Amino acid sequence: MPPSVSSLKNLDLSLLAQRLGRVCQQRQIEITAAESCTGGGIASAITSAAGSSAYFTTGYITYANTAKTRLLGVSAATLEAEGAVSEAVVKAMVVGACQESGAQLGVAVSGVAGPDGGSPEKPVGTVWLAWGDMAHQQAECFHFPGDRQAVREQAVREALAGLVARLDASGEGEVEK
Repeated sequence: MPPSVSSLKNLDLSLLAQRLGRVCQQRQIEITAAESCTGGGIASAITSAAGSSAYFTTGYITYANTAKTRLLGVSAATLEAEGAVSEAVVKAMVVGACQESGAQLGVAVSGVAGPDGGSPEKPVGTVWLAWGDMAHQQAECFHFPGDRQAVREQAVREALAGLVARLDASGEGEVEK
């Protein structure tokens, strides 16, 4: 039985990255990351594992909305209508990252890490994550407690745990539909 995301989040981050690497290599899956509020933290965690170049060749840090549009093809209209911290945007980021990189599975993150930038609708700690491929994506909104560093660290851990859980749950390495 595949592990739950919550049990994976209890692993040390380096152990979680190593587990992700083993699963990617077993499944012969290439992964990608499209990051905003984590600023490369997901890519850094993934590449901390030796041999990660076999399954992680491209990551995107798209902190500005213009970068999300230019590098990942996120529609300016979607960004305007939904805001960068939204389900629609992180799903579009996954699609764009997979399309541009050729990876079979991607993760995307956009959020409000703080200490500023929050609103009543999207307070500090609001983070959207999405996992998927060009055809199917799943997204989830989190409300992480703590300061900027804590929010970013929790988002990285959740991103990796979500990738591992989705790969473990699927014999083909595709996101569960």
